[in-house]
Amino acid sequence: MRSPRYTILIANRNSGAVRRLTLTRRTTVFVLAGLAVLPLLIGLGVSGADPVELESLRMANDSLRLENDSYRAATGELAEQISSLQTALSELGDQGQLDPAARQALERLPAVVRSRSAGGEFAAAARLPVAPPTETPESTFGLLRGLLGAIETRLASVKTKVADQQALLRATPSTWPVIGWLTSVYGNRKDPFTGEPDFHAGLDISAQTGTPVKATADGTVEMADINGNYGKCIVIAHGFGIGTRFGHLSGFAVRPGQQVRRGDIIGYVGSTGRATSSHLHYEILINGQPINPLRVLSRP
Repeated sequence: MRSPRYTILIANRNSGAVRRLTLTRRTTVFVLAGLAVLPLLIGLGVSGADPVELESLRMANDSLRLENDSYRAATGELAEQISSLQTALSELGDQGQLDPAARQALERLPAVVRSRSAGGEFAAAARLPVAPPTETPESTFGLLRGLLGAIETRLASVKTKVADQQALLRATPSTWPVIGWLTSVYGNRKDPFTGEPDFHAGLDISAQTGTPVKATADGTVEMADINGNYGKCIVIAHGFGIGTRFGHLSGFAVRPGQQVRRGDIIGYVGSTGRATSSHLHYEILINGQPINPLRVLSRP
């Protein structure tokens, strides 16, 4: 028996021509089966891609995601460290600012003493140049690490300067040891016993016997004993080559080797030694040599 045939007419609308396509049943079945199987074959082709290549692409994607996350975390951490150090610099700069009275006392010290301390203003220390933004992660990390290192170095320098200045401030005899009448000043004068020309190495401050005498700066008691014309005498070493001497005391409130702070009571006014009345003889020494205390002392 002859196989059935199918005719497909294809007409051209423009020319009106008609073409005939005759297919047997078997050919028609093959064509329809091919059209049905084509999507399945395409899917199988995709699913059959090289699994090694797919795994490589997945790993590369995961690696890029981790690298991006690590980059953001690292730059964020560096930025936080830089911000913290800049805050510390700003705080140290504030600590380095002195009140007018303290500044005046420090400025009146001899240059040889001030040179032993870094001193100065520190507000500018917190200002560091900022480079323009960069484009690659490596250059960004390099910039941040460089900036972090520069701030750390500056912070260490400022810490040292602030510490030195504060130590010098504590060692500067800027307050009066006792409140009383100033009866003799530093310099040439007539000796109260002989009337001959004499050099007076300190200040004589008249006060009642037993009036407390206070340390004028932080330091260590070097001597608390009888010392010739000074009578009962105290000597305090303050560091930076600065010392103070208190003479004609009636008694001691400290002992050698004791640490004292500005304002601590160290002894009591008297008239021991070569003295004509109850008073305190007070000296400021730089490297063992007396200077005029009025150069340093604030108003009582």
